[in-house]
Amino acid sequence: MHTTTPPTRLHGPALLLAALLALAVLLAPHAPARAADASVRQKLSEESVIADVLQRGVLRVGFSTFVPWAMQDKTGKFIGFEVDVATRLAEDLGVKVEFVPTKWSGIIPALLTGKFDVIIGGMSVKPDRNLKVNFTIPYDYAGMALMASRATARGFTSLDDFDKPEVTIAARTGSTAAAAAKKRLPRATLRLFDDEAPAIQEVLSGRAHAMVSSAPLPAFEALKNPDKLFLPVAGTFTSEPVGFAVRKGDVDTLNVFDNWIRLVDAEGWLKERKHYWFETNEWEAQLK
Repeated sequence: MHTTTPPTRLHGPALLLAALLALAVLLAPHAPARAADASVRQKLSEESVIADVLQRGVLRVGFSTFVPWAMQDKTGKFIGFEVDVATRLAEDLGVKVEFVPTKWSGIIPALLTGKFDVIIGGMSVKPDRNLKVNFTIPYDYAGMALMASRATARGFTSLDDFDKPEVTIAARTGSTAAAAAKKRLPRATLRLFDDEAPAIQEVLSGRAHAMVSSAPLPAFEALKNPDKLFLPVAGTFTSEPVGFAVRKGDVDTLNVFDNWIRLVDAEGWLKERKHYWFETNEWEAQLK
């Protein structure tokens, strides 16, 4: 006959200590899990856009033509503030730059499908955009301005003068300017265009009363066409931070771009290029 020793029963402090030890075992990180996490992090790092750029030797930049951010000179070469920024970034990374002109309305989807590596195109940081892409720290600040037709907006001197159903406002599809027009001029009739050129022509022809666009384009157009255009509101009526846009989940690329922006900002290089493109007209002779 076999006798079975009954299991030891724990009481009081001993029972509490055993329970705490069991919980600690359950909650403690395991070496295999840590190794797996490290492997995942390494894989993400290897698959980052910045790693692909360095391996490829080319940084592909998505943008939309927009004076003076990016435009074509007499030879068809792209020039402008954003072009300078992207070119300097590529040089500092030790790679070539490839510009991929894209309509503004489809620029975020194009980034997400891998048509290019980054958007450097005067894109303001907005919550709805940030849900789809990640933004770097600001490398610039943009503001919206208004240029108006002398023929159809004669006597208009404030935003309120334009906030009427019979007033037509032109803007670029999907742009911050379009959003600003909807918010600040909700009663006006908004007419949207895929590019800046037809929107400008709409005001020049008198078919639109005014155009909302990022500064300094309205001021430049008014200077070029003083007999047809004027600035009813001085300066800008908004201020938005502008950043590079990258695909989500890519912390390495975001880190590299953020620190590059800090570097060139500290150098004063960004301020110098912004002054050249936004506060002088020395570059206009390069245009068609």
